[in-house]
Amino acid sequence: MFKTVENISAYYANPQRFMRLAQTLHAPLWGLAVGVLALGLYMVSQVPDDYQQGSTVRIMFVHVPAAWMALFAYSFIFFASVTALIFRHPVGHIAGRAAAPIGAVFTLIALITGSLWGQPMWGTWWVWDARLTSVLVLLFIYLGYIALWQAIEDHGQAARAAAILAIVGSVNVPIVKFSVDWWNTLHQPASVSRFARPALHADFLYPLLVMGLGFTLLFLALTLTRMQMEILRQRARARHNGGAHV
Repeated sequence: MFKTVENISAYYANPQRFMRLAQTLHAPLWGLAVGVLALGLYMVSQVPDDYQQGSTVRIMFVHVPAAWMALFAYSFIFFASVTALIFRHPVGHIAGRAAAPIGAVFTLIALITGSLWGQPMWGTWWVWDARLTSVLVLLFIYLGYIALWQAIEDHGQAARAAAILAIVGSVNVPIVKFSVDWWNTLHQPASVSRFARPALHADFLYPLLVMGLGFTLLFLALTLTRMQMEILRQRARARHNGGAHV
């Protein structure tokens, strides 16, 4: 099994082969993402008002998936960076660079919607509790990763520096995830768990899961598109510099 995965990974390490795969997956992935998101939004429109939060509970269906994707996208960048830095997989750097702005946007959406959701519940737009602070730190790590790619002219040096930052910064991911368990925060513990019965009623749980799937597919579709664009940019750069074809 591991050998098969290794062989597939090695095969698609070639950017030209990866581009052929990406072109095949592009339209179906986008279609699936749009379809699942449309279904999720319809399900959200049918959700009843919460007895405590009223209609503001609907913010949850954007806030929670966005927070999930902030962590998922960073985990994606971490594994891409490890693959590129340690195993010399050339598509790894491309994947990390492509995913970073998308992850940063999801993190920003999580912060903004969390503020909008928290104000009527907590009576304030912001508090410096462990969860909010660690998510803000995550946004700064994203921005630092993006800035490194822009600041260093040499493409190889920029890729290595950004990959190292992504790996070091991954220590913040478990802090974000478990902050509500390790410290006393205004955030409630996780309401959706694979190993325990979810605390959410089915009226809220199923739309939330569909929206989470839709956000995941949207992230993958956007990342795949940006990876294609990055490979094309590298090809154009190589032709301009008279270098090897990417």
